[in-house]
Amino acid sequence: MPNAQLTIDPAFRIGPADRRIFGSFVEHMGRCVYGGVYEPGHPAADPRGLRRDVLDLTRELGVSVVRYPGGNFVSSYRWEDGVGPAGDRPRRLDLAWKTIETNEFGLDEFMTWAAEAGVEPMMAVNLGTRGVAEALDLLEYTNHPGGTQLSDLRRKHGAEQPYGVRLWCLGNEMDGPWQVGHKTADEYGRLAAETARAMKMIDPSISLVACGSSNRGMPTFAAWEATVLEHTYEHVDYISAHTYYDPSDGDRASLLASAVDMDAFITEVVATADHVGAKLRQKRKLKISFDEWNVWYQSRLQADLDRRGWVEAPALIEDDYTAVDAVVVGDLLITLLRHADRVGVACQAQLANVIAPIRTRNGGPAWRQSIFHPFALTARYARGTVLRTEPTGPTYETRRYGDVPALDTVAVHDEETGELAVFAVNRSPQDLPLDLDLRGLPGLRAEAHTTVAAGTEPDATNTEADPERVTPRDLTTPTVDGGRASVLLPATSWNLLRFVPAL
Repeated sequence: MPNAQLTIDPAFRIGPADRRIFGSFVEHMGRCVYGGVYEPGHPAADPRGLRRDVLDLTRELGVSVVRYPGGNFVSSYRWEDGVGPAGDRPRRLDLAWKTIETNEFGLDEFMTWAAEAGVEPMMAVNLGTRGVAEALDLLEYTNHPGGTQLSDLRRKHGAEQPYGVRLWCLGNEMDGPWQVGHKTADEYGRLAAETARAMKMIDPSISLVACGSSNRGMPTFAAWEATVLEHTYEHVDYISAHTYYDPSDGDRASLLASAVDMDAFITEVVATADHVGAKLRQKRKLKISFDEWNVWYQSRLQADLDRRGWVEAPALIEDDYTAVDAVVVGDLLITLLRHADRVGVACQAQLANVIAPIRTRNGGPAWRQSIFHPFALTARYARGTVLRTEPTGPTYETRRYGDVPALDTVAVHDEETGELAVFAVNRSPQDLPLDLDLRGLPGLRAEAHTTVAAGTEPDATNTEADPERVTPRDLTTPTVDGGRASVLLPATSWNLLRFVPAL
């Protein structure tokens, strides 16, 4: 295979690598909460029932922000059910995932968990079965200092200081017919605008996310965004985007090029938002909150729902991720970083057990799935300014996207330390030689070449019995000579190349 080339120059700036891009998602779905982040009586649980082993892995993962409590779950959720003495909380039917919700874990427990994990909470309000009044009540409970019924109720429940939630989602996937309280774009847009306007009367410092399309394949895609933003543009800060990539059809070549679709999705949402902004004579540019994304074997979901009745916290879509899936996740992170000027928030769905980087067994251990590793390493080293890269090199053919580049890259330069991180995915089934031109950043030496490769064992997974089967490994560190370096990217691999100032 011919060499690929890449030139990196600090003049080719995209924008800062916002820490909120490395977000995650905790929904009341399956065992994400019960048996995931929360399991009273577990050997690793603290006195509040929070699993310390999951907290440790969350910190290691580098998660910055966590969206809660949904997801589809939020569209019929009553937030009041999850506060106050646990013994007084009602049991409810959760229509989203056909389960019984005990409400043993709720808003106050999540805020305690978020503080322990060191993550920023991102709350969603129910605009499916509820509306403006209930959103205002929730905001008053969480953010008002005291002296009112709901802020004093929070203090009575043990939280003397306000939670100070800065990020809020105005509902979830309201374009989806599967959503409880599904609405047309005009219906949702008007409700979201009314809710946003009122919420900012209570706390003008908050940032709000309007619901975009549930995915790029929706028949209303782009038209939905345009209509919703005509109602909400002046009141919100972000428009959401969601996408999942399903490996179930066995088309591995197309799966490895999933980032091509994500890239187009982001570009199209930005174009739609900017069109509405121009139409409304708005100078402010909205950003995207890509608050659900991942690899997901979606074809398995309906079977999980159909084969059981109403139960508590069933095992639901607990996908075992392969080495190939890890490469795809790493490439999706590259795409999010490459759009750092317009993607301000992103949340991988979900954190524990449910299509998640962290898996657990009730009463047993927690372990890292294959997709844990590219996320953790990207979150750790993508600090500073994202630089535009324009790689050249070979292409390969896919059934879904046509000819696509074998190489996908992004670079992040930390101006304070002088360090450079280059993230590169080789989508092809052959090793790929890569030549890097670093003359725009003189005085660097290579520190490490770390890879998660799927070439020899593409279907390898991490399990409770073998939790380290897919793990990062260090390869030979390349030499920088005259501002140039050459490296061999293994077949079907995610790679991190780290460069630091020479001593």
